[in-house]
This record gives sequence, structure tokens and C-alpha cells, in this order.
Amino acid sequence: MSERTDHRRRTPKVSTSAHRDGLARRDSSDLAKVVPFLPPETLHAIIRHLGLEACEDLVAQATPAQLTAVFDLDLWRGVRPGQDDQFDVDRFGEWIELLADVDEAVAARTIAAADERLVAFGLSRFVRVFDLATFSPVSQSDDEPIVSGASAALECAVGGYLVRATRRDCWDAIVALLTALATGHAACFSAVMRGCRALSNSAPEIDGLDDLLPAPEQAQHDIATDREARRTGQGYCTPADARAFLEAARTPRDKSSRHELASPIAAAYLRAVPAADPAPQRLTLPPSSDTTPLPASAPLAPGSAEAIDGVLEEAGLLPARRALLEAGDARPADLAAIRALLAYAREHDAAAYAERSRELAFLANTLVAGCSVQSRSLTPHEASDAVLAVCNLGIEHLRDEVPDDFLVDHDVVMVFETGWAVLHDEVGMRAAERLRAALADLRCSDGAIEWDLRALRAALAKQVRARTPWRVQSALEVIAMLDMSVWACLRGLLDECPVMPAALPAVLDGCTTSVSATNFTFVSSRRHIEMIHAFLARLPGLLAG
Repeated sequence: MSERTDHRRRTPKVSTSAHRDGLARRDSSDLAKVVPFLPPETLHAIIRHLGLEACEDLVAQATPAQLTAVFDLDLWRGVRPGQDDQFDVDRFGEWIELLADVDEAVAARTIAAADERLVAFGLSRFVRVFDLATFSPVSQSDDEPIVSGASAALECAVGGYLVRATRRDCWDAIVALLTALATGHAACFSAVMRGCRALSNSAPEIDGLDDLLPAPEQAQHDIATDREARRTGQGYCTPADARAFLEAARTPRDKSSRHELASPIAAAYLRAVPAADPAPQRLTLPPSSDTTPLPASAPLAPGSAEAIDGVLEEAGLLPARRALLEAGDARPADLAAIRALLAYAREHDAAAYAERSRELAFLANTLVAGCSVQSRSLTPHEASDAVLAVCNLGIEHLRDEVPDDFLVDHDVVMVFETGWAVLHDEVGMRAAERLRAALADLRCSDGAIEWDLRALRAALAKQVRARTPWRVQSALEVIAMLDMSVWACLRGLLDECPVMPAALPAVLDGCTTSVSATNFTFVSSRRHIEMIHAFLARLPGLLAG
């Protein structure tokens, strides 16, 4: 048997600097005093801001329930905007090392309160586990993966199990954690080790008689499903539900169904998320770099909000607050219709206004989870702005049917669906069709550009038929060779969430000053639609000139 390591010999970890904006480590200690009062989303935002290695004091004071919710936020990464999140194995290893460095007893307590299947899956990416009572390998078996280098000697016995490393990183922290679990949390230790042992078995022989997922893939699917169930109850929307809702919303709802919440996805979300106090929460945090969606925040303990606000303001983590119904870049006139209807509901029916607020939260979470802009996810603030813009567009489209008390008796989801369908047809599809027509007779003497133009024509023909114009984005680069401003405009119009780029008014006005290619305004009114149509009417001349 390979030489077993002494798990008590821990290699000191050298922490790298993770402080930003001049924030000193002592601020983390100050925040630790109020950690038990922080919503998990706030705690996660602080951890992302400071860096995990600088938050030992915060983690030590956090409750197991808080850390379980933080794990759901921090251990998963989206591969692409709108796609399902994937478990981040390396980040799990960082958490294990941090917990072990804080205190092995705290680490064991935290892991014991976490999802046992998630812990077993995460550990199985670093170690293999064997039951010493039934299997005691004396040499590498044929059914074991070949382990070379220093990792081949890393194994030890813990609680009747043989633990063998498949990766060298986190080994000391994992062994210390398992030892503490075996000592203080025997039931959790047994459950985790049984899970790791099941995932350590060799793959079954392929006989063609079944089409089941291998054990590791099935385990990841199971923990992802458990996470989605927890997060749905907290007010999040899953990427799959968000994509399905937005796809269905691109088809206008029939007038006969406008007096009921026809979307089954929206109805299921609102049933799963309990109604909250319509009064706004005092405590808010800026979104972290990974664009965390907008959950339904849990109420704070009495008297704690002032203390938390004070500490966060001193740490520079509390920005100027924004009201739910404010849109950052839109002119007041561009959102006049939706603001007037929401204000009427607020003044005349508090219960209806609270329900409309819940629906707005659902819509914002849907855009964060299932949509993209400029090939990235929307931030929570952008999603809130986009929802109001699309709803305002929907109200303008329904103007003849909309009395002042419309949102007292009608859901705002229907209004969003109406505006989303208008945005898709009048902006995205219209832009794709006009670009396709403009390119039909366009020829270029440069062979490489002509080849790319043919590829763009083919992509446009395919995506117009499929009604998915945003999928031509990768073929649009050739337009930048012809006219950079036109390319910037088309990139915004042919997007999953179509927007009006700052370059578009400049092109219409003949402005020659520089304009940012990334600045945009959400399409919120018929005035914006008319400007976009005017640009598309001039598109053939702009490309030919």
C-alpha cells in the first residue's frame, strides 16, 4: 500500500490580496459582528467583493443556513448567459480550504448543515473513497484511474474508510474536515462517505442495454435539481423556466386570456414565492460580478437594519438606493404610461400594487436568468430597467384598451408579454428582414469580405425562418468592415433583448463625434420604434455608401 500521509501536517496557506477599492481587512472583522443578520445574498455580495480568503471572520460567524444559501450562489457558474449553471469544482475546493483554516469544528458544523449530496459530489471530485471492511487495495487495480506524481502517495484511513486523493490540492483540508466530521457529526460523515464511495466505483461496462447517465453526471443533475427547488422558494427563476417563458412571450397573448395570468411558469413562480411586505427593504447591495438575480429578501431582525447599514456604509459597500420603479437611462416621458398605471394602483389598491411588484420581480429575475444583452447576462439593475421599458411598450401598444385602473384588475405579466412580442417583431425580426434585403444585391470586390457576406446572408435566411434573429450575432462582424457605426447599431437591434444603441440616434442625426459602441437605451416607447424603423429604412444606402 502506498505510504499514508499524516493529515495533521497542514501546509500553511499564503493568502493573496483580495482587497478592492482600499478596503482593509479590519472591515471584514467589523462586518462579522452583524453577519447573523445579513440576508445570504448580501453576505455573498460581500464575499465576492472582498475575496473569499479575506472573509474568514465572516464565515466563522455565519449560520449554517446562511452558508448553505451562499453555497447555492457561489458554487455554480453559468457557462453562457441564459444557460443552466454548472457546479464549480475549483471553487468548492477553495471553500473547503477556507472552512478548514477558520476552524475545523466550524467547518464540520457547516458541512453537516449543508446538502449531503452536494458535499459528497464535491469531495468525489478530489478523492476516491473505499470501505476498508470490504476492500483493501494493495496495489493499483485495473479498474482504478492511473494516478501519477505526488498524488499517488496521498491516502489515509478515516472512520473506517480509505480516502485516496485524485488531486493534490485541498488534500490536507479535506482530511482535516473528514476527521472532524467523523468525530462530531457521525451521521453526516457516514452519509457523505457513502455518497463518495458510490461515486468512486468504476464505470459499468457498456452493454447497450440502457441509456442511463453515469453516476457522477446523475449526481450533478440531482444536486442541481435540489438547488433549483431551494432557490425557487427564495424568489429566483431557473434558466430553463426563464427561457421557456421568454420564448412563449414572443408570441402575443390572445385577447380572450388577458384577464387571467395565462403563463403557467409565472403562475407557478408566484405560488412558490410567498407574498412579502410591499414596503421596500432598507438594506440593498450592489450586484456581484456574476450578476446575481433579485431574490425575495428575508425580513431582518428588529433593530438590526441600522447597524448593518452603518457597517456597510463605512465599508463602502452600500450604494445610493434606487426605487423599484426608477429606470436609470430612460427619459421620464419614455416610461410615463407604466409609471402612471403603477402609481394609480399604489394609491388606490395596496394589495394589487403588492401583487404587481411581485410580478415585476419575477420578470426581472426571468431576464437575468434567461436572457442576454451584448453577449452577456443582464445585471439586476439592467433587468429592472428592461422590464419597465418593455411593459411601457406593451401599455402603449394597448393604449386604446387601458383605463387608469388597468393594473388593479390585470397582471403586469400580460403587459410585459405584449411589449416583448412587439419588441421581437418590430425590432429584432424587422432588423433581420431589412438587413437581409439590403444585403441581397450588395457585392464587394474584396474576396474575403464577399465570402463573409455570403455567410451572413445564409445565417439571416436561416434565423429569420426560425424567428431567432439574435443568433446571427457571430456572423455580423463583416458589417464592421463596411461601416463601424452601422455594425454597432445592428448588434444592438439583433440581440436577444433588443436595445437601441447610442450610435443609432447619432447615425440618424449625422453626428460625427465619437459614440461608445456599448452604450444603449432600452426600447420603451413608440418613439423609439419609429427611430429604429427610420434607421432600417436608410440601411441599404448606409451599407452601399
